[in-house]
Amino acid sequence: MRNAVQTSTAPGKMETFSARSLRALLLTGATCPLFLSAPVLAQGEASAEEEPLKDIVVTGSRIVGDGYSAPTPVAVLGEADIAAQAPANISDFVNQLPAIAGSGTSGNSSGGLSNAGAGINSIGLRGLGVGRTLVLVDGQRSVASTVGGTVDINTIPQDLVKRVEVITGGASAAYGSDAVGGVVNFILDTGYEGVKLGVDTGISTYGDAFNYRFSGTAGFSLLDDRLHLLTNVSYFKQDREEGIRRDWNDRGYFQINNPAYTATNGEPQRLVGSGIGPSGYTAGGLITSGPLRGTYFLGAGQTAQLAYGTTSTSNPWMIGGDWQTTLDGHVGTNTLVPLDERLSAFQRVAFEITPSVEVFGQFSYNRAVSASSYQQTPSTGLVVQADNAFLLSQYPSVAAAMAAQGLSSITVGTSNAGFPIPGSDIKREVYRGVLGAKGNFDLFEKTMNWDVYYQKGVTKAREALTNSWTNARMALAQDAVFDASGNIVCRSSLSNPGNGCVPIDRLGTDGPSAEALNYIFNDGNQPLRRQTIKQDVAAATISGKAFALPAGDLAFATGVEWRREQINGSVDPQYNSGWLYGNFRVNQGKYDVYEGFLELDVPIFDGFNVNAAARGTHYSTSGWVGTWKVGANWQAIDGLRLRGTLSHDIRAPNLDELFAAGTARTNSVIIPSGADAPQTGSLQFVQNAFGNRDLKPEVADSWTLGAVFEPSFLPGFSLSFDYYQIRIKDAIGSITAQQTVDLCYEQVVSSYCPNIKFLNGQLSTIDLTPINFARQKTKGFDIEASYSAPVGPGNLRLHGQTTHYIENVVDDGISFPVDYAGVLTSGTYASPSWVYRLSAFYDIDPVTFNLVARGFTDGVYGNDWISCDGNCPTSTAQYRTINDNAIKGAVYFDTSVDFKFPAMNNGVGHLTFIVNNVLNKDPVLVGNGPDGNNVPAYAQTNRSRYDVIGRTFRISARVEF
Repeated sequence: MRNAVQTSTAPGKMETFSARSLRALLLTGATCPLFLSAPVLAQGEASAEEEPLKDIVVTGSRIVGDGYSAPTPVAVLGEADIAAQAPANISDFVNQLPAIAGSGTSGNSSGGLSNAGAGINSIGLRGLGVGRTLVLVDGQRSVASTVGGTVDINTIPQDLVKRVEVITGGASAAYGSDAVGGVVNFILDTGYEGVKLGVDTGISTYGDAFNYRFSGTAGFSLLDDRLHLLTNVSYFKQDREEGIRRDWNDRGYFQINNPAYTATNGEPQRLVGSGIGPSGYTAGGLITSGPLRGTYFLGAGQTAQLAYGTTSTSNPWMIGGDWQTTLDGHVGTNTLVPLDERLSAFQRVAFEITPSVEVFGQFSYNRAVSASSYQQTPSTGLVVQADNAFLLSQYPSVAAAMAAQGLSSITVGTSNAGFPIPGSDIKREVYRGVLGAKGNFDLFEKTMNWDVYYQKGVTKAREALTNSWTNARMALAQDAVFDASGNIVCRSSLSNPGNGCVPIDRLGTDGPSAEALNYIFNDGNQPLRRQTIKQDVAAATISGKAFALPAGDLAFATGVEWRREQINGSVDPQYNSGWLYGNFRVNQGKYDVYEGFLELDVPIFDGFNVNAAARGTHYSTSGWVGTWKVGANWQAIDGLRLRGTLSHDIRAPNLDELFAAGTARTNSVIIPSGADAPQTGSLQFVQNAFGNRDLKPEVADSWTLGAVFEPSFLPGFSLSFDYYQIRIKDAIGSITAQQTVDLCYEQVVSSYCPNIKFLNGQLSTIDLTPINFARQKTKGFDIEASYSAPVGPGNLRLHGQTTHYIENVVDDGISFPVDYAGVLTSGTYASPSWVYRLSAFYDIDPVTFNLVARGFTDGVYGNDWISCDGNCPTSTAQYRTINDNAIKGAVYFDTSVDFKFPAMNNGVGHLTFIVNNVLNKDPVLVGNGPDGNNVPAYAQTNRSRYDVIGRTFRISARVEF
């Protein structure tokens, strides 16, 4: 398969909100007259009669009942919340919930090249990682979009989502593996009747991040309401915006190892601040050693001398000097907004065979194309020979200086100006089909509910990279010389004229020729992997009321489930190794799961119920495990309900953790000076990630205790408080490459040194493998409050949620525990101390106003780190010293105005105007670093926590009839 080389657009001046923005917004507004075909609705029409209370299933429990309240706390986002913001994708909206931390978005996953994680929107709870959150659709699992088990939230039909229920505690006994942190359950309106059409669009105040979406839903009942048909189709397109073109990203704000630090001079070991840049490369190439050190190449024939800032021999950073020069061409080259194009279709058919038996079939299809750039990848340690033809022809003064100094070569660092930026172009097709039946029957004068279904999910992924060179071709091409006729050729072509090598110019800012780029990019044949992920699920459940007890009926739910997860694919052997990025290998493997569960709800006395569940699970890879849960509800007094749970949960290793074939990626680490290693300093290497088939399920014990207050003296008000604590043992995880280096050379844990491999004195590879080695403990509490009441001529609705992360400690059992609660840097487990979301609605028919305040409190780089400017204690791996350990929090305001209007066939339409980040608040600068060669290319903040786009405007129009 050939993939055309993509030439990136160089970052330029920011656009302002202008004619382009106005045209985009009018795209939706212009469609509104199409819906205005009925007279204006009369004010104050009588509302429809309230529907009778129906049987419901509460997330976190399999018990079915009329208004049953589970003891497990559940946060709910309803249709009104979703409609008020008309999100471009529902995952960005759900991620606003305070209990959610450590999620991924298509924007912050653009670096997932070799692992093909780019473009995924995911959800993680409690700062425990995405893999410990179970995502359900109507209480059923959905097939993953990556080998790591991540469900892409974009595959869920957004227009059919009636509400999102988030259970913030262990739920493995009810739903099975992965529910250690909790469950996010997307409830679909499968019984919808009518027609809904919608269109929305959005753009930033800078004229970028443009997107639009069209959707249509139709639901009909036929044959005396026995046959129900439901269809939904939607299309979404988000324009790609290359480069982080924002003023706040031009500060050179990073975290580095202090070049002046010694263990005894009282200086902090780490520095964060602005005016920092790389010390080892420039856009067109920097000579990094020898008598010509500091000479850097500009356009043909032009050179300059770098003014070095404060640095040290092995430090890849410098403070001051020509820091803007070294950043130029590399800074902010990561994609601000990836291309995201999605087509989704959903079809459901249900037929009532008898009043007590219904059969149904459900099918969904989602095609997603995501493309983004990773970084303008720098190259260090590039050796340029004295007879290099491009050096001699374009920079004769440098060649002469080399001759005068007797130099046979120079060593150069370059961020490769003129090279297209490496990135990914990924297409995923997700198919999900469900066949089932449900109904009820009477047994001993009790009604029993039953449900059986078979689900088949398939994800077909085409994972292609762009602008990734082959190392072998690059090595040949950059060794360019003159032949006997004075032509520039590859040195290798002198002895092998037919080898097809095209010489490449790696010096200067003019960039190489198109022919040379085509050669190093393998004639357009770029790394490509095709993967197929399959999930099969068969389940049967029965629930009802078994017999009467003095305080009420004993309710139960029991069932069995079988599940198979498997991965397979294909990769051309030429893409297995030898590439800058995308050393793909085939992941192959499968496992089966057999489960049975029983859940009971026992009324002990009036107002006090105990809920208990147990589940036995057999994994084909690791054998039997058991999970259980015990919870209680007590209506202590009128208006006050107490609740609590104890649970024992598991998470089994996913396909990636078990079967990863060793896919490699290019990375960099810092080996400290003075280390007993063949090389020190900032070094590039190939990182190999392997699976481990000996992994066993990790185990979690958790408990919650809370109260719900609904006072009769304040109608419309409710308040809940829930404390939680989760302890995980035998946690599955991997030590990062930099942690491996630190353990070996800084903390002298010799068992990790064999994972670091050198070849001919040069760092070659670092191997990473997941193991059951860690413990994790997290605790905190959630507060949720709501109030509604008539105010003036309308109705006021207030809703607030906040989560306080008291502790989130990860103990790898090797070095030292790390508490990530209150840490505001990027990372799987990092979570603010306090996160909140406040929402206010004011309905004054036919207009609804909405205002949202969302944010989080100040945090730190490390809870154990010591902030000092002088007289610092000796820095250690655990108690690092840093000049400024504080990171400011942020609060964002969103607002919307919804106008209801009449539409065709006595329908109702809505035109909604939304502004997110109303104050256009810039993100707080966060010093990323010091390791990783991609740091300057990324946003100089934590983009998974702060808003990097700025103020955005959205218009949504929808009609329903």
